[in-house]
Amino acid sequence: MIDHAHDLESVREATARLLTAVAALDNASAAEPSRLPGWSRGHVLAHIARNADALVNVLEGRPMYADAQVRDADIERDAPRPPAVQLADLRESAARFQAVGDAPADWSRTVELRNGVVDAAARVPFRRWAEVELHHVDLGVGYELEDLPQEFVVRETEFLTDRFDGHPEVPPTRVTDGTRAWRTGRKADGPEVTVAGAPADLLGWLAGRRDGSALTADGGPLPALPPL
Repeated sequence: MIDHAHDLESVREATARLLTAVAALDNASAAEPSRLPGWSRGHVLAHIARNADALVNVLEGRPMYADAQVRDADIERDAPRPPAVQLADLRESAARFQAVGDAPADWSRTVELRNGVVDAAARVPFRRWAEVELHHVDLGVGYELEDLPQEFVVRETEFLTDRFDGHPEVPPTRVTDGTRAWRTGRKADGPEVTVAGAPADLLGWLAGRRDGSALTADGGPLPALPPL
């Protein structure tokens, strides 16, 4: 069962770590490339802030974004801002998200995200947690996949294997960190590929943050995953 209150607290903790890191940026470092192709650190920070407001929209029953063009334009507009402005926006947008999350609500209701995706409202705090944690790593400021909370790594690995479950372009695949195992890809219509490795490396591969070179694949080549 999803515990949205627990996840909201995890978002608070992850956001506090992010804000501490952003407070150390200067103008030059904020303008440097992030680990996401084509995006500076400023782009990543702008996206994190606007995502908080987008998820407020979701929880309040409005479209997540007006449209894809508006979403992209907002990020481009906000990316060049000085770090102090980025920091204030991150803090204020996070507070808006937390305020909506803390308000009494029917957390069993269904909400709509981007591109017609629907989910339980109770899962939205975890989605925000993932945005904050993974994009903190994307900044390239010393916070790595190995630094992520273990609970988050396990749950995000489960979330991403579920996302690719049944995907026609992904062969039947068993994913294991040596302790836990998940299955993803097409329903078994032939031999499974077993992908094994450290939790951070598995998550990095599933999330498109690592190329999988640190993983082992048995029963076939390492599957190529579609973009998220």
